[in-house]
Amino acid sequence: MDVKICCPSCGADEIDGFYAVKGVPVHSVMKIRTRADALAFPTGDLDIAFCNACGFIFNRAFDESRLHYSTEYEETQGFSATFNAFHRRLAEDLIARYDLRGKRIVEIGCGKGEFLTMLCELGKNTGVGFDPAYVPARNASPAAHRIRFVQDLYSEKYADVQGDFVCCKMTLEHIADVAAFVGTVRRSLDGQPDAVVFFQIPEVRRILGEGAFWDFYYEHCSYFSPGSLARLFRRQGFDVLNLWTDYDDQYLMIEARPGPAAPPLPQEEAPAVLRREVAAFAAQIEAQRAGWRQALRAMQQENKRVVLWGGGSKAVAFLTTLELSDEVACAVDINPHKAGTFLAGTGHAVVGPEALRADPPDVVVVMNPIYQSEIQRDLGRMELAPQVLPIDAPVLMEDRG
Repeated sequence: MDVKICCPSCGADEIDGFYAVKGVPVHSVMKIRTRADALAFPTGDLDIAFCNACGFIFNRAFDESRLHYSTEYEETQGFSATFNAFHRRLAEDLIARYDLRGKRIVEIGCGKGEFLTMLCELGKNTGVGFDPAYVPARNASPAAHRIRFVQDLYSEKYADVQGDFVCCKMTLEHIADVAAFVGTVRRSLDGQPDAVVFFQIPEVRRILGEGAFWDFYYEHCSYFSPGSLARLFRRQGFDVLNLWTDYDDQYLMIEARPGPAAPPLPQEEAPAVLRREVAAFAAQIEAQRAGWRQALRAMQQENKRVVLWGGGSKAVAFLTTLELSDEVACAVDINPHKAGTFLAGTGHAVVGPEALRADPPDVVVVMNPIYQSEIQRDLGRMELAPQVLPIDAPVLMEDRG
C-alpha cells in the first residue's frame, strides 16, 4: 500500500510498509458462541509499517472504531500455573523495588483484575483499575474492598485519578495514538515527581527474529522494541529508569518517572538496527508461512488429527493468515470460559483439554512455547502421547519448506 501517514509515536513521515495481510478478524479473543458468527466476524487489514526515524512499528490500516471491548473479551492467562508464577514474581519484585506498601496503585487495562488485586493483596495497597472487560463476579479477593474497578477505557477524562504507581500491562499495543496516550499518563502525574509508571508490552524484536507472523493481528496496532519504547517515553516527559525483557523474552518492560530525559540505556537499539531486522523478516516471511502450510497439509494427507493448544490471538492469527480450515481440527484452551466458543474468522471450535480424551490428537501445535512443559504434563495426565510441536519449531521449515 502507498498510504502516506505520519508516525503515531514521533510524528515523522519516513514510513515504510513491510508486511500485509488482508481480511483478518478485528478481535481475536472475543467469546463467539456460534460457528456461523465466527465465520461472519468483522475483518480488517494489516499493513504493518516501520518508522525509520524512531523505530516504531504499527498497522497503518488500523481503524480504532471497529473495536468494541466488553466483558465478552476473554484475555486472561490466569488459569496457567506458568503464567501465575511469573505474575507473582513480577508483583513481588515491583513491590520490593518501589516499596509499594500502603500506596495508591492505578492499573490501566487491568483485564480481569488479577495483577492489580495481587499488588493490593501483597502490599496492602489501594487500587483503581480501568478496563471494559472487567467482570466483578470473577474477583473474590479479600482485598476487593480496597480496589475500585472502572469498566471503561482509560482516557483523558480519568487523568485526575492519581496513583503512586501506575501500571499498564499488555495494553499500549492496543493503542493507535501512542504519543497522546503516554502523554495523558504523564499529565496524570503532574505534581508527583516520585511516582513511577510500569508498562509491559509484547517485544517486537523477538517477533521479527522468529518470523512470528502469528503475533501480528488486528487488535495489536502498535509494536515496540526497547529503543522505540524508551524514545517515546522520553518525548512525553519521562525519565526512563529501566528496560528489560521477561517471560522467555516475549514481554518488554519499562519503568519510568516524570522528569528530564537521561542518556539512553545500553539496551536501547538504534532505529538502523531495527531496520535491518525488519528487512530480514520481510525477506523470509513468505517461506515461513509456506513451510507451515505445506507441513499441515502433509499431516492432513497422512490422516493425522492436528490441534492447536491455545485458543487465543496467536491461534486466530495463525489460522487466518495461513487460510487454514480442516487441516486443523480444533483449538484447546485451559481457560474454562473459552470452552464451547469458536475462533473468529475460521470458526474452529475451542475445547477444554479433557475433550481430547474422546478424540485424541496425533499432533499438538503449541501456540506459545513457554507453556510446552505445562501442556505435556496435562497430556501425560490424560495418558495421551501425541507429537508436540512448538509454533517456533524451525525443523518444520527445514524439513518441509
